[in-house]
Amino acid sequence: MPFKFPKVYPILDSSCIPIAGRADFLCRMGSSLADAGVTLLEYRNKTGSDAEILADASVLRSAMPNIKLILDDRVDLIEQLGFDGVHVDAGDLSPAAARRQLGSHRIIGTFGGSDRLLPGILDEPADYFSIGPVFPTTTKQTSNPPIGLEGVRRLRATSGPEPVLVAAAGITLATAQSVLDAGASMVAVSAAIFRPSDPAAEVRRWIETLK
Repeated sequence: MPFKFPKVYPILDSSCIPIAGRADFLCRMGSSLADAGVTLLEYRNKTGSDAEILADASVLRSAMPNIKLILDDRVDLIEQLGFDGVHVDAGDLSPAAARRQLGSHRIIGTFGGSDRLLPGILDEPADYFSIGPVFPTTTKQTSNPPIGLEGVRRLRATSGPEPVLVAAAGITLATAQSVLDAGASMVAVSAAIFRPSDPAAEVRRWIETLK
């Protein structure tokens, strides 16, 4: 049975992970997120060493054995870690190359576009396409201006009803439902979930609120 994508897609950026007690923090948080109802999580680490990425991801995999875990960028580490998929952007491997390496059973996400869809992107063998930035963001570097709700509506109209569009950047609980109503399949959220002191309680609020 195909995986049913949730309304909220938490993205754990390495900037939200403390240096001291890192493994214990990730173990506790991973378990609490699973208990809160998270079914899909991305781990993103743009600056860490291979050793740090491997250590963090291994803890998350152990703490969240039944959760779909996505690794940002690193197609080469998916098999070793037993992760369920990868998110690739421009400068990484193409979705087609990632699919060839990982096979049909893993989830592959990629950037779909900002003010408009990238040419030919919907022909790529990806399971979801991120769009945005929807609003200004501080957790991911981007040179693209925010597209707002109107941009989400435009990209949905262009893509048609079937593709899974993941709206990203600057989305809060107060704005998330409007983003979904504008045509996004999921909202990707980093700071609004992982900056608060209790990410599990926060994500539970999101899951209970979004329709």
